[in-house]
Amino acid sequence: MIVCRWFPGLVLQNLLTPSPFLSSGLADRFEEYPKLRELIRLKDELISTSNTPPMYLQADLETFDLRELKSEFDVILLEPPLEEYFRETGIAAHEKWWTWEDIMKLDIEGIAGSRAFVFLWCGSGEGLDFGRMCLRKWGFRRSEDICWIKTNKDNPGKTKTLDPKAIFQRTKEHCLMGIRGTVHRSTDGDFIHANVDIDLIITEEPEIGNIEKPVEIFHIIEHFCLGRRRLHLFGRDSTIRPGWLTVGPTLTNSNFNSEAYSSYFNAPNSTLTGCTEEIERLRPKTPPPKSDRGFGTARGGGRGGPPVGRGERGRERNRGSFRGDRGNFRGRGGPHRGGFAPR
Repeated sequence: MIVCRWFPGLVLQNLLTPSPFLSSGLADRFEEYPKLRELIRLKDELISTSNTPPMYLQADLETFDLRELKSEFDVILLEPPLEEYFRETGIAAHEKWWTWEDIMKLDIEGIAGSRAFVFLWCGSGEGLDFGRMCLRKWGFRRSEDICWIKTNKDNPGKTKTLDPKAIFQRTKEHCLMGIRGTVHRSTDGDFIHANVDIDLIITEEPEIGNIEKPVEIFHIIEHFCLGRRRLHLFGRDSTIRPGWLTVGPTLTNSNFNSEAYSSYFNAPNSTLTGCTEEIERLRPKTPPPKSDRGFGTARGGGRGGPPVGRGERGRERNRGSFRGDRGNFRGRGGPHRGGFAPR
């Protein structure tokens, strides 16, 4: 059990990690933000009408040539069975776990579109460094780190095996997001809608031996990227989903046909979901440059607008790095770190 330095007494007395006291859940996350709640509803409706029928393929990814899918993809989600997951459970693996050397050999660069995103689940330990190496090898730039915080609110007495390679009990996992190509927040609204979701997932920790990831990762991806060609590698029967092609060794059936899949994107259809006027009106936009907002540079006034006091200058200077817009996909340290090109 990790004892948090901010809530040490709370953890010891209630046997709860601090994470259960954070707001969570898709249903009530935007209760205090009616515009965002309406935006999510409209986007979900559009996604459901533009989704392709679910397709799935049982394949051994060690030997399967991904180019046989005969398609490029806008989004690729990888959920490899890492050794780390089985070390933490303390039980024998019911499927083969993959080393990072094996994962790096996957031909992701050969099936990604000219502008595309990769989401790679990489655990909570050494996988963060190896995951970044995979992104670089595949031709992607790390753009974001989506963090899954695991709670034990429903079962506070539950314990699990301590990873032999860890000092503390780990209560989170990471999903690295990589970007390929040039994507501008302000001009590529046909392909991405940033700032819709937060980069944090808070859910109850699954039962011991269950290595499935939260379904919320699919919502985050679908709200963010408007590309319709979505691939899930290392998927299972439980993750088959409309709008996605699921490929994995543990699937029990297959219905994939490359010609049928490609036909979903032929004219008059598009590889993009599109956007409605109401969604465009509601979605968060990139703020205009300071010069367009009328703020001057001189303390007592000058070019660009009326006099600005010390307090106003401080608030304006700090506004760009404030992460209170209900989440975004900017990297730490500024909105352009990690792959998004500056305006």
